[in-house]
Amino acid sequence: MGKGPGLYTEIGKKARDLLYKDYQTDQKFTLTTTSPTGVAITSAGTKKGELFLADVNTQLKNRNVTTDIKVDTNSNLLTTITVDEPAPGLKTIFSFRVPDQRSGKIEVQYLHEYAGISSSIGLTANPIVNFSGVLGTNVLALGTDISFDTKTGNFTKCNAGLSFSNVDLIASLALNEKGDSVNASYYHIVNPLTNTAVGAEVTHSFSTNVNTITVGTQHALDPLTTVKARVNNVGKASALIQHEWRPKSLFTISGEVDTKSIDKSPKVGLALALKP
Repeated sequence: MGKGPGLYTEIGKKARDLLYKDYQTDQKFTLTTTSPTGVAITSAGTKKGELFLADVNTQLKNRNVTTDIKVDTNSNLLTTITVDEPAPGLKTIFSFRVPDQRSGKIEVQYLHEYAGISSSIGLTANPIVNFSGVLGTNVLALGTDISFDTKTGNFTKCNAGLSFSNVDLIASLALNEKGDSVNASYYHIVNPLTNTAVGAEVTHSFSTNVNTITVGTQHALDPLTTVKARVNNVGKASALIQHEWRPKSLFTISGEVDTKSIDKSPKVGLALALKP
């Protein structure tokens, strides 16, 4: 476990990664190349049914300043400039998207041994202001995440979360959607030598009285191959196998079946990521 409680986005992240990360039903290809001067270019293409989406991202690093420039098939250009530690524990992020003139945003993150704070504001006449803060330690942390629309004078987001971490387990509880839903998650390392872990997530919506339950597991067959599986209470079961066939290059096959409609064809996803 690292020092400090981290940012609000890290509450429940281990369970979310176990249950949702790398699962997909599309075909995706990613290629990253690096020049001798340190410029990294990543080209990605995703096939979603009959639709094909692509983007090219160029990353430049100069000391503690990282600049990312991404262009996609919709002619959008997203630029993100990150300044890491202009002061101890501080990070600033400036981003904007062309041609969207209202997309400019500046974000400041601060990490402390007993706190993690992130605040952002849109660079418009009537911006949306976001603030998240976490207090505690790497064992027990309590945080909140809010957004305020200065144009309407309303809070567009108001969440709160609690996290408990131990050597081999992480449990979290979050109140989301302005108190309309509650989410509980659990992540447990069964065997660290084989990266075997189990996790679960339960979400209850007060307005619709609907419960969503997802449970999953992961296991490393060998140091380069990992398998994962999950199932939820609506009958959808998914599994994947991921192999690192060379350093930093991953090949992933994932599938999903609806156990309540076995006459439907299963969905299969493929992902190939190549890095030098």
